[in-house]
Amino acid sequence: MTVSIAIETPLQDDVRVLVEKLNAHLLPLSPPEFQFKMTVEQMAGADTTVFVARDENGQAIGCGALKVHSAELGEVKRMFTDPEIRGKRVGSALLAAIEALAAEKGLGQLMLETGTGPGFDAAQRLYSRSGFTLRGPFLDYPDSEWSAFFEKPVRQEQTA
Repeated sequence: MTVSIAIETPLQDDVRVLVEKLNAHLLPLSPPEFQFKMTVEQMAGADTTVFVARDENGQAIGCGALKVHSAELGEVKRMFTDPEIRGKRVGSALLAAIEALAAEKGLGQLMLETGTGPGFDAAQRLYSRSGFTLRGPFLDYPDSEWSAFFEKPVRQEQTA
């Protein structure tokens, strides 16, 4: 499968459908008050860059976003791969694109919040394989049994 990843607006019908699938996937996994979703309108804000993965037919099959909180801190948000194509490394490619943009922006740290329990095992494996390590809550996230927090220093490219 050929996959392309590009920065796109989330205000497209097929991306909205993808985010609806993400929300439907999350709904039964944890209480709503511990689901820290961004709407597509929030994702379209100036502080957030959205990456969309598309298959060879141009169908949106995955997404992820970088939300910049400060000159030092970026947050990985709204990571999702359509269940029909999971296991094909689309999530890894999206995460790599987010990390590359964070480095380009000169951010020092990437952090993220994800859920706990069996429904989040694949996500936690992706983050761990990508070099993220567990940490405590950050920003205004509450400490709860429903959330796992990860961080990773952003590797800056060295110029010779």
